[in-house]
Amino acid sequence: MWRSLLNLVLIAAGAYALLVAFVYLTQDRMVYFPTSTLVTTPDDHGLEYEDVELVADDGVRLHAWFVPAPDARATLLFFHGNGGNLSYRIDSLQIFHDLGLSVLILSYRGYGRSEGRPSEAGIQRDATAAWRHLREDRGIPAEEIVVFGRSLGAAVAAELATRERPGAVILESAFTSAADLAADVYPWLPVRRLIRYEYDVRGALRDIDAPILIAHSREDEIVPFRHARDLKAAAGEPVSLLEMRGGHNDGFLRTGAAYRQGLNAFLEQHLAR
Repeated sequence: MWRSLLNLVLIAAGAYALLVAFVYLTQDRMVYFPTSTLVTTPDDHGLEYEDVELVADDGVRLHAWFVPAPDARATLLFFHGNGGNLSYRIDSLQIFHDLGLSVLILSYRGYGRSEGRPSEAGIQRDATAAWRHLREDRGIPAEEIVVFGRSLGAAVAAELATRERPGAVILESAFTSAADLAADVYPWLPVRRLIRYEYDVRGALRDIDAPILIAHSREDEIVPFRHARDLKAAAGEPVSLLEMRGGHNDGFLRTGAAYRQGLNAFLEQHLAR
């Protein structure tokens, strides 16, 4: 009996070790979910836009859209989440356009029509290429740029804002760090030792010198609301918290007019026309 019990323990330990090794080796597939097909364009929804080609400093070519707003109050640099590509964000483009914001949104490397494969360092290079396009090619002053990121994109936006000085930063459905979120999702795995990603939003917030808006839903089923509270506590002033309702991927839609009003109030307070 003891030998049988020992064999079961060894089998279980071996299976767990294999699972840990599998997670470590395949974690890229658990972080990035790119698609190559564009499902729509802004033109299909009555929004004028320009196709933009960006080149990151390592030579990777990136696809972006620039959606101008008439008499724009500012330009929003949009970093999307870890799935799909830029064409899945038309609802947000419409909201920002209605708020009087021109928008530059790009597909990260490996997403949509962009070359390459996604990685944390590579996506940071993509963010820098987008920022330089606005500053150098379009001549937009830094104080007239709002850096926006949703979910994974919030980590990209926060990291960029530590190196540049935008007029404002909006982080929506953000996590405190990749390790913290992974520990929430996989509490039965030693993820803090396994994970190769930082995406440290909380750490970045300490180095951002710009007004910050954190938008999050208490009903978020992927990133618990306490991440938003922790981020607000870590950020320097001025920082605001906009409570949404709905899930991780549809909170901005479910919140409706209150979401748009919250964004508008933040912009009115912190951006000079």
